[in-house]
Amino acid sequence: MSALVLICAGSVFFPGLLLLSKLTLRHMMGWREGDAAVVSTRLVSSVQSIMATSAGCIIVSSCRDVMEDRHWLTDSYILFVTPYFAYDIYAMFLCHWHKLQVKGHEEEEGKRGEVRLVGAAVVGYLRRDILMMLHHIFMVAFWFPASLLWRQGKGDYFQGVLFLPELSTQFVCLGKVLIQYQKQHTLLHKVNGILLLLSFFICRVLLFPYLYYAYSRYASIPVYSVPLVAPWQCNLGAALLWPLQLYWFTLICRGALRQFTRRSNSPSKTFKPDHDCCLSPSNGRTPQHTDKH
Repeated sequence: MSALVLICAGSVFFPGLLLLSKLTLRHMMGWREGDAAVVSTRLVSSVQSIMATSAGCIIVSSCRDVMEDRHWLTDSYILFVTPYFAYDIYAMFLCHWHKLQVKGHEEEEGKRGEVRLVGAAVVGYLRRDILMMLHHIFMVAFWFPASLLWRQGKGDYFQGVLFLPELSTQFVCLGKVLIQYQKQHTLLHKVNGILLLLSFFICRVLLFPYLYYAYSRYASIPVYSVPLVAPWQCNLGAALLWPLQLYWFTLICRGALRQFTRRSNSPSKTFKPDHDCCLSPSNGRTPQHTDKH
């Protein structure tokens, strides 16, 4: 019963926070619908990032035995956060839909034009965000049962470590908001970009090598022997998720390099912020896109 309550709580919390934030920005701050919706999705993602990182730090610091020690927050937060991945698929589409409207695609009128617009938006969304969609589906279909059932109550420490990659999400979201409002030239954007690079590299790129290293120390075996004794679910998850992190980190580095190169080559008096550059992985999107979820 408690599991169902936590799942329901997560199902209400994340969409509810999006709606509350959007209404607040629209009616109290006077923002337009699109701007309020997009910024609200960033806010919800940032809140989830802070919650997951905090939970991970608490769990990791509380488990001395990486396999046997338990912490109540581990299973509780897994149950609570699982609906977020389904919610975020909708949130990404919401951002994509707003981008189409900003570009003027809403000029078609009538039901037939609206249907064509929705169809084009769905197709474009699937083509653009297919990697992140598959990532979210994988988290619900594989990570959820693996974390709650297959590990049989062991390895809360490792589960806590798996929450820590969310640290980079808040920097991704802030970067996208700054780009949305053409603040690429500000000091805040530069500092945020550095923090994004560092947090993504430490918490995502180095994550899976560290997990294997930590278990090798626990079991007193060489690191290269860990895949031979680790459960197949762990190896499969690492094999599917780590290449994605490497790919997104490559995009971040390419975007940062492109931005730095263009700024250094632009005369200071005629410089205009490059709206096509981004320091974020854009939830699986290439750094050239201007609309960042």
